[in-house]
Amino acid sequence: MYSTKMSEKKRQHHINWLGLFAGFFAVAFVFAGSQATGQALNPPSRQVVLQGFWWDYWNSSYPNAWSSYLADLSPRLKELGIDAVWVPVTLKNSGTNSVGYSPFDHYDLGDKYQKGALKTRMGDKDEVLRMVAMMKANGLDVIQDIVLNHVVNAGSNTGAGGQDPAALDDGATNRFKNFRYVSFTRPATDESAANYLNRNGRFPKNWQNFYPNAGNVCCTNEINAPYWGPDISFESNGFGQSSNATFNPTQTTSYMRNEMRNWMIWYKKQMGWDGVRLDAVKHFPSAVTEDVLWNLQNNAGWASGTNSMYAVGEWVGGASELDAWANAVQNRSGTFDFALRNALTGIVQGGGGFNLGTVPGYQQSNRQRTVPFVNNHDTFRPQLNSSGNYTGWNTGQQLGTHIEPNDGRLSVVYAIIMAVDGSPQVFFEDLFDIGYNSNRYNHNPKVASTLPVRSDIANLIWCHQNLRFKEGAYNVRWQAADALVIERSGKALIAVNDQWSSWQNLTAVQTNWPDGTVLVDYSGAVTTTRTVYGGGKVDITIPPCNGTAPSGRRGYGVWAPAGITTNYVRNARRVTQEWEMDNDLGDSHVQSLQQGGRTPDNSLFCRSVGRIFAKAGDTIALELFAGSPQYAMKLMLLDGQCQIVDSLTGSGTVVVNHVPAADGWYNIRIRNATAQQPGQKCWVKATYMAPPSSASIPARLACSCVGSATVSGQVNYNNTAQTPMTGTVVTAWQDQEIVAQATVGSNGQYTLAGIPPGFTTFTATTTAVWGGVNATDALQVSRHFATLDSLSGLSLNAADVNGSGVINSTDALQISRRFSGVNASFSIGNWVWTLPAPINLIAGNSLIRNISAQAAGDVNRSYTPVAP
Repeated sequence: MYSTKMSEKKRQHHINWLGLFAGFFAVAFVFAGSQATGQALNPPSRQVVLQGFWWDYWNSSYPNAWSSYLADLSPRLKELGIDAVWVPVTLKNSGTNSVGYSPFDHYDLGDKYQKGALKTRMGDKDEVLRMVAMMKANGLDVIQDIVLNHVVNAGSNTGAGGQDPAALDDGATNRFKNFRYVSFTRPATDESAANYLNRNGRFPKNWQNFYPNAGNVCCTNEINAPYWGPDISFESNGFGQSSNATFNPTQTTSYMRNEMRNWMIWYKKQMGWDGVRLDAVKHFPSAVTEDVLWNLQNNAGWASGTNSMYAVGEWVGGASELDAWANAVQNRSGTFDFALRNALTGIVQGGGGFNLGTVPGYQQSNRQRTVPFVNNHDTFRPQLNSSGNYTGWNTGQQLGTHIEPNDGRLSVVYAIIMAVDGSPQVFFEDLFDIGYNSNRYNHNPKVASTLPVRSDIANLIWCHQNLRFKEGAYNVRWQAADALVIERSGKALIAVNDQWSSWQNLTAVQTNWPDGTVLVDYSGAVTTTRTVYGGGKVDITIPPCNGTAPSGRRGYGVWAPAGITTNYVRNARRVTQEWEMDNDLGDSHVQSLQQGGRTPDNSLFCRSVGRIFAKAGDTIALELFAGSPQYAMKLMLLDGQCQIVDSLTGSGTVVVNHVPAADGWYNIRIRNATAQQPGQKCWVKATYMAPPSSASIPARLACSCVGSATVSGQVNYNNTAQTPMTGTVVTAWQDQEIVAQATVGSNGQYTLAGIPPGFTTFTATTTAVWGGVNATDALQVSRHFATLDSLSGLSLNAADVNGSGVINSTDALQISRRFSGVNASFSIGNWVWTLPAPINLIAGNSLIRNISAQAAGDVNRSYTPVAP
């Protein structure tokens, strides 16, 4: 998003030497080898970060599943040497038509059914968490895009309930400032105003939380104007209650600042990302940014990112403004270096007429965390045909001047952002060629031939990483109109030339290498070596921008000591993700993921925590932290077929360590240890390794504790009157866990609703008084044994009172002895039942299954039970 007034609709090597070695620098790079001993990875402030999307990102093979697309692309990004990926906004927006800058519900990561959909454009929550895990398995950090200054689209899917008539008017949003969200206990049963205004999901918002409110006017400056609105009022007095909402909790001072801070910590723990890109930071107070970042870095418990955590803010302005903002947030975040970009656009647009010697003077002074860049989704908004090819430019939607990825000087400006201080950001469309190949929407991210890489950009990334640019001090060694040389001291000389067809030949360029050092151009543009002489000087040449140099290089060279091969590898890492289980989170709607909710009171019903995508042979470590540690809970891990593979019951902290036998989805569940204890909230943390790649996106079974199947019917005593068995408890079970339960009413009816898909069995129990047995029953059993009479059906089961499987005189004797009071019980208990057959239920099943009961021993069915 960009920081000027605009609507959401608008904004939205392997090295082979020539000379010393043969065949210099193949276009297709293969990055092999392992991390060199003692060589550290780039710190966050020097990482090469890929923006993993373009403005209206889409792939037809990954509809509303960009997270799965990025997961599949991750192995290639690792091979290219990318450190981190900036991923799009992952919150529920107004709908999947939004690319993320119209956030609606901060606590919906594609797990709730609201705004008419489950998924975001990124996918559902399971897929988003899988993306993070797979990126880390490929050694990549995840940089999450964050929007802090506004929320949008109050109201249900139809807009009902979103308007508060008491709201002060900002002139733009027509008082649509009631924000209410679904939860596990209050799903979207309909889209009415009544339902919407009663939703109790976490972080509700009222009109006083936005400009204008009683203490804060609107529309007078960059912060309080409703640019994308309603825009948030972070002031301490920006709180109050709705005039028409049913769910209307009291707010207190600094409500929005406190809740936004809490959400960010929850968000980091839930997803496990590593850093943030902050959208439009000009439009909310810098004190809020510093507050949020300090807490993410130092007050997020196990997820604290430390003061080195990657953070960059989008402030559009000049160098002095960028420096001032970075200082204001105490350098907890850097900025995108828009000042330097003014020089870069000048180079490209200048056609060889820009003075390269002036470039170092453009970069902002505060460069502790600066992010130099060429393009991003705001500066680059091409007009596209149906195949996704460029046909023109939406200059009215772009922020500033775009730089065409196919321009011959693109390599020049990328060489500069790699050379200067900071963490260079690479734009998707600059690295990957999707501009004129009719491949934008239909390529396979795993296959280089369908998603080709621009060789120059890939080479520059390789050089930055393996020559370890940022481990050397920044020195400008040559400044001229058509040549600029920057040395990363003792590591590399990065030289650029903006002339189209003329080589630049530079003599006696000063360096910090000792005399006699042999240098090689790692770009491959120059195929002969150069030797340092005369107190650290070297003669170099720089190719023109027309691509006639060896390897097709355009306008840059990278000189460094000979003999350096691939030595920069980011190793696979586990991910840690934590779910908070409470009733104001998650959703129980049949079209949601049906995750969330605290355990219910006095019940063994389970709750579905979430899913992880884990690698075979690497331990999954689960930890449950109980909110009420005096009450025990059961923690369960299920495989992709919804079968329990490991579990443990305990109080306080419960730990399950499991080594999975296969790559794939694993499901986490919890429940109370007993049916006689209060329910409680808890936190479940999973630490695991994901597989780095997957042949296909695996299917998922629901494995939910809440479902849509229904089984209902009558429960009657097996006598002539078919007496209702009032008070009987009918239970549905899956994997020895209760999934539904019902008590029979006075009419004998029961309904087991919300049964999740899966193999289901049934039981029935009653506390009704046993009876109806007398000498006649004993006689009938004896006659059946003597084949003088024949018992059938449930009476046959009622006759086998000793549970031997055979009906004989012993059963008759036991019936007589119980009737006479000698025995007090039967081996089979007091009741026998005709129960529904086990069945593999699927979503939406609605089945009628009647149940019959009979007192053990009452073979003549004479008993009339009395309701307990």
